[in-house]
Amino acid sequence: MGLIAPTLPDLDVDAWRSTSRAERTKVLQQHWALHGFGTPGGVYGLYALKIALYVLGGLAFAASTPGIGDLGDVGDWWSSPVVFQKVIIWTLLFEVLGFGCGFGPLTMRFLPPIGSFLYWLRPGTIRLPPWPDKVPGTTGSSRTILDVALYVAVIAAAVYVLLSPADRGQMLIEPARFVPLLVLLPVLGLRDKTIFLAARSEHYWVTAIVFLFPFVDMILAAKLLMLAIWWGAATSKLNQHFPYVVSTMFSNSPVMPKAVKRRLWRDAETDLRPSWLAGTLAHVGTVVEFGVPVILLFSRGGTVTTIALIVILLFHLNILASIPMGVPLEWNVLMGFAAVFLFGEHAEVGLTDATQPLLVYGLFALVVISVAWGNRRPDLWSFLPSMRYYAGTWSTSVWLFGEGAEQTYADRVIKAAQLPHRQLAKLYPPDTVDLMVGKLQAWRGLHTHGRAMAGLHPHAAADHESRFVLDGEMVCGSAIGWNFGDGHLHQEALVAAVQERCHFEPGQLRVIAMESQPFWNPIQRYRIIDAATGVIETGEVDVAEMVSRQPWDGSTPFRITSRDESAVG
Repeated sequence: MGLIAPTLPDLDVDAWRSTSRAERTKVLQQHWALHGFGTPGGVYGLYALKIALYVLGGLAFAASTPGIGDLGDVGDWWSSPVVFQKVIIWTLLFEVLGFGCGFGPLTMRFLPPIGSFLYWLRPGTIRLPPWPDKVPGTTGSSRTILDVALYVAVIAAAVYVLLSPADRGQMLIEPARFVPLLVLLPVLGLRDKTIFLAARSEHYWVTAIVFLFPFVDMILAAKLLMLAIWWGAATSKLNQHFPYVVSTMFSNSPVMPKAVKRRLWRDAETDLRPSWLAGTLAHVGTVVEFGVPVILLFSRGGTVTTIALIVILLFHLNILASIPMGVPLEWNVLMGFAAVFLFGEHAEVGLTDATQPLLVYGLFALVVISVAWGNRRPDLWSFLPSMRYYAGTWSTSVWLFGEGAEQTYADRVIKAAQLPHRQLAKLYPPDTVDLMVGKLQAWRGLHTHGRAMAGLHPHAAADHESRFVLDGEMVCGSAIGWNFGDGHLHQEALVAAVQERCHFEPGQLRVIAMESQPFWNPIQRYRIIDAATGVIETGEVDVAEMVSRQPWDGSTPFRITSRDESAVG
């Protein structure tokens, strides 16, 4: 692995290109099993630098608080309540500027690796309102001066908090200073859900709400939100998908020995289903997320709390060290800090200490309802407020560009960045570009839903082998400036916005959209969309069929519930 040279399989690329898509993907999936994405060493250095700058930025804003002390005295003031408040708002700002989740090469953003904030500051770019038919004044898919002004106002509101003083008693920021941010971010979200989600509002915006509470209630409510995040993530892992996430994610880890990676699979050459080791790691992780937060909540300090904190810190460090695709790195740093601050420094605050229990437990109930509803009706909720972070059953899509369609997209859509293969072409020779783009498809196929997606290619277009096929998440990063695993961002609404600009003929662009598996429901539903004419097929697939097959096996049986025979071809 070189500084900028990826680790790729040693093969005859011309011969590889001449095989079927399934055969091409199989080779790359076998390579992924031991080498992951093959990330260049310089990319890991970039992410390490970004984490360091994130930490330094948070400390700098905390140290700017009058009377708190200098950076050199951080050991004396890191546990001050105002530090926790500013770290939360700094992390929100870091994310809403596009520097956090969805940043850089591990989301197929190479040139430029950043740019979300530049895109969201540009009128005429694509925005995706969540309920344009229900909320007045939100229709349309083009960003206006109003949207840009709202985005600037959100940034200014966050900076306003970060530069705020704290009272000298409890060292807390005046609650009224959070109100502009708390109001402006959801207002902006009604115009463009992308930015609201990119801010990781399900965590940071909700935590900012508790900063309006009295001190003890603030601490308790923040603890309960952390509990909801851990339990929500753990609940979503109670499925057949999560071991596939574990084997795929840890295979991409730069610190995991190759011998261990090999043992994550039943057979790294012939059977790319998770091994007993991957399954055990998945179950252990789920138990940790369920059990350790309860211990932290009830232990009230001492040795038990210390041990529990060490376990949860190692848990998040393990995720951080794997450098997962989508790179939620700073989020894991924040979770570690928040755990130590809330459950370590303020272990004495317990469930019976609320001075205004209606506020504390009312907010907690709303979060729990959103998680429960999102797990039962994932078609109505983003996976972020549903807290299905690592569940492996995310909503997703695949875009199949017919002849000339990708060029039309490149010419007519104002983008945050070109599609990945065009970015890579400026850095690497064509052989490397094809293999790296293929590695992305291999990664998707190693998850259960990716196996079904490959089997749906012939349903979408008879000429699927000759089409340029790209994961919808990569189109999302190009077209709307951010991508972090939410398939709802690159399904019907984005297809309609792209069609509005490109005017594709029927058949030129087909999109396969698959919905996440509802909790305790053994099926996943799909739709096939023609950009020009709408939905041409709907159906469903049994999860049991997906998990029983190899990632290159396209024979998954589907139950077609509707089909326009005249349009499929």
